[in-house]
Amino acid sequence: MGTTVSLICSRVRVEEKLLVAAFEGRGARVIRFDERDLLMNMNDPDDSPFSSSDVVMLRPIANSRALALSQILESWGAITVNTHRTIAITGDKMATTAALVRAGVACPRTRVAFDPGTALRAAESLGYPVVFKPVVGSWGRLVSLANDSAAAEAIIEHRTVLGSPVHGIHYIQEYIDKPGRDIRAFVVGEETVAAIYRYSEHWVTNTARGAQTENCPLYDELLDLCGRAARAVGGGLLAVDLLESPDGLVVNEINHTMEFRNSVEPTGVDIPALMADYVIDRATGGVLS
Repeated sequence: MGTTVSLICSRVRVEEKLLVAAFEGRGARVIRFDERDLLMNMNDPDDSPFSSSDVVMLRPIANSRALALSQILESWGAITVNTHRTIAITGDKMATTAALVRAGVACPRTRVAFDPGTALRAAESLGYPVVFKPVVGSWGRLVSLANDSAAAEAIIEHRTVLGSPVHGIHYIQEYIDKPGRDIRAFVVGEETVAAIYRYSEHWVTNTARGAQTENCPLYDELLDLCGRAARAVGGGLLAVDLLESPDGLVVNEINHTMEFRNSVEPTGVDIPALMADYVIDRATGGVLS
């Protein structure tokens, strides 16, 4: 009898279709759940649609939902991909930076402040230009470049007016003058299996913002840095975003719900197949209690 995989996702995108095909091609049974329909009885794990699952793959779009679900499922003894620890670290840029620094992994110089005036001083201490980022977010949303103190003041004021407690945490990084591209590497477990260059005339090089992709060779510095970055956050299925600085590669961000639809063709690597193999291998470690 094949492995039963519960796939939790907000909507079925190209990535989810490719994953389902990869699982089914390996004889696995896939049960898809929309997290918006789930009612989690925390007092009774048996009163759960996951009681017959061998492994649960978490791909909600909202990080907060993935984090909550992983915590509940793991408390029941479930095997989750990714794990709660990995989601908690990589879903929070501040936690990611802390983990990378602790592990000695090169990353941009970063300052965190909790007051508008202190945030301005933090930006000035880094030296302009600087990049303001929300501590939780994806697709380059609300990522802002400040070339001088006037721009920094405007960004800080805008964040303050938004009013969310999250926007009261000012996460500020040095601007890395990259060569019109960044690198996204795909890690399965702790092994880097493929990487792409993302080119854009805009300083934000997300494919969600229209960046063009090209295969990136897997060279020693890249493999070493991605492996150490993956270990620092707990491993799993990860996309590691790197910048080419004048002093070498630095890890910019790590994503725990990676998109890969634009990366299979340029790399020639069957990324969803490798992801499916990893999830099925993880299932051999146990089932829901």
